[in-house]
Amino acid sequence: IGAEYAGTRHNIGFDVVDALAKEKESSFETLRYGDVAKVSYKGKTAYLLKPNTFMNRSGKAVRYWMQQKKIPLQNILVITDDIHLDFGFLRTRKKGSDGGHNGLKDICAQLNTTDYARLRFGIGAAFGKGRQVDFVLKPWKNEESKALPFVIDKAAQASWCFMAEGISVAMNKFNGNAMD
Repeated sequence: IGAEYAGTRHNIGFDVVDALAKEKESSFETLRYGDVAKVSYKGKTAYLLKPNTFMNRSGKAVRYWMQQKKIPLQNILVITDDIHLDFGFLRTRKKGSDGGHNGLKDICAQLNTTDYARLRFGIGAAFGKGRQVDFVLKPWKNEESKALPFVIDKAAQASWCFMAEGISVAMNKFNGNAMD
């Protein structure tokens, strides 16, 4: 959260969620633990959440809104940055480890499970030893910025696919290099 993090690699999940809301002409309302927007797609309703608990405590927001809206675990899709994937790669999974991502680690702890879907958005790992924080909190490189709208759109399409057709179809259609 915070204007200083807008347009950084670490906020790519928010950027994808913003694209989803924009496509459906929905706006966010600041509520407990985050900004929330309600959207509909192919007869289904989704709640888009941008936690305001900071990334490494985002599990509290996810758990709270799951309980408030009575959202079953199988309907959760967490969108996150991933330094283990090259820029532009998307990887959707049914479940899995946190992969060293503190936000996923907190969600796993708060939900007491790793059995929730996630969409990992590759941001690359062009940083030296001990420079990871600086890398993820800096703006995109010029060539990345040019490709970013296309990759965000692919991630949004993968999210809609998850909602309408399920995780397996989303994995089959969208895992890989979004720029191919």
